[in-house]
Amino acid sequence: MSTTIRFLDGSMPESQAELSLIEVCRCCAVQTDFIVALVEEGIIAPVVGSEAASWRFANAQVHHVTLAWRLQRDLGVNLAGAALALQLLDEIETLRAQIAASA
Repeated sequence: MSTTIRFLDGSMPESQAELSLIEVCRCCAVQTDFIVALVEEGIIAPVVGSEAASWRFANAQVHHVTLAWRLQRDLGVNLAGAALALQLLDEIETLRAQIAASA
């Protein structure tokens, strides 16, 4: 499933394949500290780079960042709880895809 990533101002990142830390922050309207915390918690992982300044993220991770932010902001879920919720949502999506493929 391919999605088009856009910043809040409607512009698009230079590369749709991988996004820098700043681009992910702009897409999701979050601070870099939040992304660093998500990486430290294991919720997302950079596909490139060992230091925050060189991190590159798969565009699919934007969805996880957005969901984690909403869980924390709207429901007061801590990062460990957000990690569990995202893992369960991913498993549900996988199971739905398997059911659809077997039907």
